[in-house]
Amino acid sequence: MSTIIASQDGRARRALVTGVSSGIGEAIAKRLLAEGWNVVGFSRSRPAFAAEGLIHKQVDLSNREALAEALKDLGSLEAIVHAAGLLRVGHLGELDPENAREMWRLHVDAAEQIVEALVPSLPDGARIVLLGSRTAAGSPGRAQYAATKAAVVGMARSFAIELAPRQITVNVVAPGATDTPMLRDPRRASVAPKMPPIGRLVRPEEIAATTSFLLSEGAASITGQQIIVCGGASL
Repeated sequence: MSTIIASQDGRARRALVTGVSSGIGEAIAKRLLAEGWNVVGFSRSRPAFAAEGLIHKQVDLSNREALAEALKDLGSLEAIVHAAGLLRVGHLGELDPENAREMWRLHVDAAEQIVEALVPSLPDGARIVLLGSRTAAGSPGRAQYAATKAAVVGMARSFAIELAPRQITVNVVAPGATDTPMLRDPRRASVAPKMPPIGRLVRPEEIAATTSFLLSEGAASITGQQIIVCGGASL
């Protein structure tokens, strides 16, 4: 296991993980818990699993006031992982500005709010990982989604530059088509996912493993990067 599982004072390290009730966020939380982290999990729905070391806070991240309240008195944290996300699709001529607003709030604005609130109390050497998407490079029918994920990359790189003197790393993990409930949402039926060259969808556990590495001691010099995990789809 590559993850650092003890803080400098000997206690288990603690990470905030958003979107823990399903998909990639759930896989990340389970991975970190298995590696000895304590996890504070944020999600709108309660997760279907329970584990020692998991504290769940039920919060709608799209609600700024509710998120601000949930961020109070979290105690010490060594890592932030913002994995919550949603996908709305639409081609030119049928774009719904409300979809763009919802995705911007969850992917960009909530990430900014979380980091802004917590970074003053993070110790030097802490880690921040934001979930992006390979779609940030552009994809038909996903323009609004791609725009939010491209913004996440720019924001993460800017944060990384500012936090480098404190040795706090900030990176983006950008999955390709991943086998999650979001991928099977009937609201995206008009824009079907493409099978990657490896012949299967990316597994949430693979994204969790990449995230775990970025929280490890071995990744201490990796910052401001977008790590694409797409099964060869970007080749």
